Amino acid sequence: MSRENVMTPAGTAAAEPICLVAPDGTRRHHEPFDAAVADVSDDAVADLYADMVAARRIDTEATALQRQGELALWPPLLGQEAAQVGSARALRQDDFVFTSYRENAVAYCRGVKLEEMLTVWRGNASSGWDPFSVNMATPQIIIGAQTLHATGYAMGIKFDGGDQAAVAYFGDGAVTQGDVNEALAFAASYQAPAVFFCQNNQWAISEPVGLQSRVPIAQRAEGFGMEHVRIDGNDVLASLAATRIALDRARAGDGPTFIEAVTYRMGPHTTADDPTRYRSKDEVEEWSGKDPLKRIEAYLQTRGMAVDGFREAAEHRADEVAEALRAGVTGMADPEWEQVFENVYAEDHAWLRRQREQYGRYLELVEGEGQ
Repeated sequence: MSRENVMTPAGTAAAEPICLVAPDGTRRHHEPFDAAVADVSDDAVADLYADMVAARRIDTEATALQRQGELALWPPLLGQEAAQVGSARALRQDDFVFTSYRENAVAYCRGVKLEEMLTVWRGNASSGWDPFSVNMATPQIIIGAQTLHATGYAMGIKFDGGDQAAVAYFGDGAVTQGDVNEALAFAASYQAPAVFFCQNNQWAISEPVGLQSRVPIAQRAEGFGMEHVRIDGNDVLASLAATRIALDRARAGDGPTFIEAVTYRMGPHTTADDPTRYRSKDEVEEWSGKDPLKRIEAYLQTRGMAVDGFREAAEHRADEVAEALRAGVTGMADPEWEQVFENVYAEDHAWLRRQREQYGRYLELVEGEGQ
């Protein structure tokens, strides 16, 4: 479905974040964003809510698993559920997604097996899943590097004459990286069918966004001649609408779009972080009032839906997801040592075989000393 372009043209100052559902649940109107979600029924909004509840439950369970020693580390997404679920549900299955390490809700929506989300954090494998089984690359740890992968993939789509799109997710801290700026330059130059989805969660670990970006992040896209938009990242409908519009532009050959989703990381950067050392209680309390789940509950209540009913159903489903996640993780078999050499290269070669043999002899020596 073709939709009118509502992105901020290059050369125009970035607008205030677009919001369709206010923190108190009030529906706000913004044409043609409204048109982009006109087909989304109340039941469909309740499904988006259920996805967000499940994502938050995955986050809670994974954090508990890390604290219980089952995982080495975990990067929570608490507070960013709307940005991720809304955008992910706008995608077609044949689009390809490139993310950092915090897009667990995107992975959930793409159909990644629950335990595969945690394999790498448990140390059982170098990566998590087969990217081509769900059209989503495994998480990129190097900050911003996945934007280059997305641009390259999008250029390939264009050269092949496809109508798919490539989507790159990254945080506010990544926009200062050279990789991201190179990716934006190439995508704009080649008018690649790419969507750059920046989750501005206000903190790059302990560095506030205002320190590294003196203008709204979306405004940086102007320098690349790229369409851009700022949305309320805690509003799942705004996230869905903006991504749909950006994808339509990409499929129509109108080039890349930069989306800045203004949101907030309610938890730590990772389970190794202590955010109380660099941000105030007042700030956290202020953002808790913009909770993406509570606002959809409030919105659906204004639509006459029984809140207790759909909340109970969503929480029941989330509990089942969490139970399956825990069972999958704790039931993982320890990998054989040879697996560390697998999937490093497409084909085996002499240098890799030599390393494998040397490592095997080293383990035999160590195990012998321990006996």
